[in-house]
Amino acid sequence: QLQLVESGGGLVQPGGSLRLSCAASGYNLDYYAIGWFRQAPGKEREAVSCISSRFGVFLKYAESVKGRFTISRDSAKNTVYLQMNSLKPEDTAVYYCAPVLHRQPMCVIADFGSWGQGTQVTVSS
Repeated sequence: QLQLVESGGGLVQPGGSLRLSCAASGYNLDYYAIGWFRQAPGKEREAVSCISSRFGVFLKYAESVKGRFTISRDSAKNTVYLQMNSLKPEDTAVYYCAPVLHRQPMCVIADFGSWGQGTQVTVSS
């Protein structure tokens, strides 16, 4: 099972920004499609953004984050990022990253992936 490690969460005011990081040891993330998901209290986990492997072409965002969040990868650091700008209170959730399969309209966790601990993002004044 490929389990990734998330970091970068925290408390931020509405309108602020955070950058989440997703890393793995022992695996080259260039070869995996990666997705960011989030789960708010009392709600189901939802896909936020998905990016293909370095050699693929798909890039997806949930409608609720389009224009505010950007997913990217840094091959040199073997890390996938989620830059979150213009944060809103409704973005408050635990954020997870995982290897994914492209499934319209977004992506789903791959059968060889497993959920990590996640990183808490709280948007509040």
